[in-house]
Amino acid sequence: MSEPQRKTPSWLDERFGAGTIEEFLRHKIVPIHRHSIWYYFGGMTLFLFIIQVLTGILLLLYYRPTPNDAFESVQYMMTQVRFGWLIRSVHSWSANLMIFTAFVHMFSVYFLKAYRKPRELTWVTGMLLLFVVMGFGFSGYLLPWNTLAFFATKVGTEMAGSVPVVGKWFLIFLRGGEEVTGATLTRFFGFHVAVLPGLATCLLALHLLLVQQLGMSTPPGVERAIAEGREPRRSMPFFPNFLLRDMIGWYAALGVLGALAAIFPWELGTKADAFAAAPAGIRPEWYFLFMFQTLKYLPSKIFFVDGELVGIFVFSAAALVWVAVPFLDRKIGFGRTTRIFTGAGVFVIGYMMLFSWLALR
Repeated sequence: MSEPQRKTPSWLDERFGAGTIEEFLRHKIVPIHRHSIWYYFGGMTLFLFIIQVLTGILLLLYYRPTPNDAFESVQYMMTQVRFGWLIRSVHSWSANLMIFTAFVHMFSVYFLKAYRKPRELTWVTGMLLLFVVMGFGFSGYLLPWNTLAFFATKVGTEMAGSVPVVGKWFLIFLRGGEEVTGATLTRFFGFHVAVLPGLATCLLALHLLLVQQLGMSTPPGVERAIAEGREPRRSMPFFPNFLLRDMIGWYAALGVLGALAAIFPWELGTKADAFAAAPAGIRPEWYFLFMFQTLKYLPSKIFFVDGELVGIFVFSAAALVWVAVPFLDRKIGFGRTTRIFTGAGVFVIGYMMLFSWLALR
C-alpha cells in the first residue's frame, strides 16, 4: 500500500470520525429468527424513496408547474425526451411501490410488537413518515394536470374541506382559493418538491437515528422461546452480512419496478378542463380507496350530522389511536401481549382489503 493510501483513512477519521462509524458498524448486530424477513421491508422502502428523489430531479428539468404548460411539459418528456417516458413511469410506479412497502413495513412492525418500550418514538416517527408518503402521492397526482387527477383532487380537497371549524380554511389553504385552479397546481407543486421532502428528510433522519440507537426488536414470541430454552439466541453483523441481504431486497424491488415501468408505462390521459363534466367512475389512488368506499356507503345524515363528516371524524380518530398504540398497549416482557391489538390489526387489514376491492368492482 502506498503512502497516500495509508494516510487517507487517518485523514478522513480526523475530519469525519470515520473510525467511530467503522467501530459502530463492526459491533452492530441484527437478531436472526423466523420472522427476520420482515426487517428488509424498511430498507426496501428507503431504497424506493431514493429512486423517487433521483427520478423526481430528472423530471424537474423539464416540468413547468402552470396550468397552461404542465400537461404539455409532461407530454413533451414522454414523447420527445429520450427515455423520458421510462423515467416518468419509474417515478410513478416507484411511488406506488414505496407506499405499498411502507404499509407492509408498518403492519409487520405492528404484529411483531416492535413498538414496545423503548421504541415508542420509532413507531411514531414511522407513522408520521407514512402519512408524509401518502401526502407525496396525493400532491403528485395533480401535477400532470390531466382530467382524472383534476377531478380526483377536487373530490379529495372537498373531503378535507368538510372537517368542522377548520374545514373551510383548510380547503382554501390547499386549493389557494375556492376552486381547483392554477393556484392549486402551484401549491401542490410546492408541497411535492419542497415542503414534504423537507418534512420527510427530517423525519427519516430521526427515524433512522432511533433505529440505529435502539437496534431491531425481537418479537415477544421469540423472546419467550429463548427464555424457556426452546430456541437459541442468534444474530448476525449488520455490516456486511445484513446490509448485503438488504441489498438483495433492493435489487428485487428494482427488478419489479423496471418490469412494471417498461411493460405497463404510466399513461398521461387528456388535459384537464375545469368546464368539462367529471368522468364516470372517478376514484382516488388505491391507498385511499377503502376510505372513499366507506364514505360512499354512509347515509347523508347520521343523527342530524352530515354522514361524510362522521366518516372523516372516525378515520381521523382511528389514525390517532393507531399512532398512539405503543402507549396504549403496555404489555411488555415475556408475557402474552394484549390480544385485542393483534385482533384490531387483523381487522384493519381485512377492512382495507375488502373495501378497496368493493371500490374497484
